Amino acid sequence: AKDGKQKKVIDNTENIIEAVLLECSAEIVSQTIRNTRVDTGQLKSSWAAVVDKKSDGFEAVMGAPLENAIWEEFGTGEYAIQGNGRKGGWVYQDAKGDWHKTTGKKPSRAFFKAYTSLKNKIITRLQNSLKGL
Repeated sequence: AKDGKQKKVIDNTENIIEAVLLECSAEIVSQTIRNTRVDTGQLKSSWAAVVDKKSDGFEAVMGAPLENAIWEEFGTGEYAIQGNGRKGGWVYQDAKGDWHKTTGKKPSRAFFKAYTSLKNKIITRLQNSLKGL
């Protein structure tokens, strides 16, 4: 069994880690929102972050539940970043009933850009938060 002081140190460390992950994941989501292209605004308002305590540590999960998030991040058709999109174009009808011909959607990489721009700042923030323990 852990003595009282040891448990207090573990609890304090876990509280710091959780708080920093919450802060940092919220910052990534905020930057992602700023990076997100707007048509209807639905995707922009759907980005979120959650921090969960697991048996082996903490996990910060960030994302959006809309399928459009995948299309915006990775592109579609001839613009798909992995080169696996539909070739030759297609037509589709939008929500207003108008028809469009497209060869795909260029990826905006909103989340990737947010993460890479903040990665070093986040690492430093976490390191500085744990220094005093």
